[in-house]
Amino acid sequence: MATAPSKCLLVTGPPGVGKTTLVMRVFETLRASHPHLTIRGFYTREVREGSERVGFEVVTLDGRRGPLASSKISSAESLRWPTVGKYKVDVASLESLALPELQVKEGTDLFIIDEVGKMELFSSSFFPAVLKVLESGTPVLASIPIPRFGRDIPGVARLRNHPGATVFTVNAGNRDTIRESIYNQLVDMLHKH
Repeated sequence: MATAPSKCLLVTGPPGVGKTTLVMRVFETLRASHPHLTIRGFYTREVREGSERVGFEVVTLDGRRGPLASSKISSAESLRWPTVGKYKVDVASLESLALPELQVKEGTDLFIIDEVGKMELFSSSFFPAVLKVLESGTPVLASIPIPRFGRDIPGVARLRNHPGATVFTVNAGNRDTIRESIYNQLVDMLHKH
């Protein structure tokens, strides 16, 4: 099956460097400059209690939210949940919010997927949905974790090595330049799309 060259921009970088902030700034700038665009997807954000990070939540671009992972939860149900470090991952919550946003539908101009990482990949239906989005030829802006100890998560490696994917590695010094560059490339793609 011949697929259109993927139009996929991937943002990567160490934890805490500001990948989500960068993705959201690009999204907000696009929404302001091109209000007619249909942009679908989700982002993940930290949940804090005071200065302590206690988990993550999934937020859809239209503002619906639900838990992704928590270090505080302890219920009979959560005993069976996968863990990443000190966090229990609520796969059902992720799927109920993120999967509908990743359905390939006529008229979607851009997908934003923040992020494709270890927590998200515990869902067996998440990565296939991401691949379908890529194969649809719709432009994608996604964030992925940086390899740890030289090892990449298999799903992340497939994305990083996807034909046509462009990877931007963010650090504290280049965030603004990268943000502009991604914005300009997306505008260019959207005009061709």
